[in-house]
Amino acid sequence: MGEVFFTVYQLPATSYRLPATGCATIARFDREYKPLSTAAAEKDKRKLMAATSGSELALILTTLGADADAAALARTLVEERLAACVNVMPGMTSIYRWKGNVEQEHEQQLLIKTTSGRVEALAARLREIHPYELPEFIVLDAAASAAYGAWVKKTVG
Repeated sequence: MGEVFFTVYQLPATSYRLPATGCATIARFDREYKPLSTAAAEKDKRKLMAATSGSELALILTTLGADADAAALARTLVEERLAACVNVMPGMTSIYRWKGNVEQEHEQQLLIKTTSGRVEALAARLREIHPYELPEFIVLDAAASAAYGAWVKKTVG
């Protein structure tokens, strides 16, 4: 089995290796977490705002059953210029209440990247092609670098 790497923010160049199972417990950190000072946080915020001004991006979350052809649905959204990119996440277990019962299903999460101006058209198309009676459709406003935002806008038209 491989290893998963991640870096803990604000700890000086400290990385931890976790088993590829995706589950791990870190009992404690060897260093104390030091939050950004107010001045540093404001500087970071100004940099982000300058980089993302005018981005107008939206991230859409939806799920499909584990056996559904998520790649085909993703390709349809991209080919029809409703999405610039769709990430199909690996399988997961969803537990939810539906029609009075607690259900458990294996599903795939899709992360759809588009512009705020294409959200309504994407929602309408997803209702047409999604196999669920009530598909998940969660819209998150997003900010990105100016270059990435421009690519998304150009890609979806």
